[in-house]
Amino acid sequence: MTDNLSDTSTWLPLDGLAPGFDASKAEPSTDLEGRTFTVVDDRGTRIVHTFGSGTVSWEYQPGEGDPTEPAQQMDACEVVRVDDGLYYAQFHHEYLPNEAVSLFLDLRSGYALAVISIIGEPGPGRTAVQQMFAPGRIEELEQHGEPPAPTTELIGRRVMWVYSSEHAYEHVYLSPHWYSWQCLAGPERGLADTDEQSTWRLRPGICVFAWREKVIPCASVTVADHRDQKALRSHGVLFGADEAGTGQTHFTFGAHGRLLSNTVYPAEYDPARAL
Repeated sequence: MTDNLSDTSTWLPLDGLAPGFDASKAEPSTDLEGRTFTVVDDRGTRIVHTFGSGTVSWEYQPGEGDPTEPAQQMDACEVVRVDDGLYYAQFHHEYLPNEAVSLFLDLRSGYALAVISIIGEPGPGRTAVQQMFAPGRIEELEQHGEPPAPTTELIGRRVMWVYSSEHAYEHVYLSPHWYSWQCLAGPERGLADTDEQSTWRLRPGICVFAWREKVIPCASVTVADHRDQKALRSHGVLFGADEAGTGQTHFTFGAHGRLLSNTVYPAEYDPARAL
């Protein structure tokens, strides 16, 4: 790493970060193999997912007002059990290689959340990778409790995440739109930035935290369990353009974390009120 940390042209490309970053990944789950779940959103769009051994076969049936063309395919898929009855499935489309899907299925509540990350072109007010958040219900199950929704519950927290014996970062959750990160160990040590983020609540203490970087053309989606402040756990993906800019880099990871501090704002200055 150059001594001039402000020279972003020298920052590591996404594919350069990948080696060893996945050391804390959870073991894949086979619980969903042979099962089918149909996720239906508010437009009536239906996506049928059938899980196999390391695969997901899906069929996209657009509802009224959904301009997406019908499609179906089988993709390689990783499934992680996040909590009892809560699963995270990650797959990268072959037919649309600039798209990756992070799917969260809560078999206890009967709700789902899909996050679609799409590589495009950066522009004013627009990062290179954009993300769409699509909550829905699981047609095969009854719904109970609250569906996934944006949350401000992480704002004010400072958390350290350790991805491997070589990689560690801290996150500071600033507002409904921003967070700051700093590399504490690894090839990016000393680098820091503030980027866009979105946080959705799945269950009490369990959130989907997604961010979109402006310097490196990449984005991440994670599901993080914050229930034990001394033993946090997350699972996620990094997705974006490779160093050449002609292909995609897509890799999953895991991390163990702990809460370092929590800022409590006076009510009139609380950034959570910006939501």
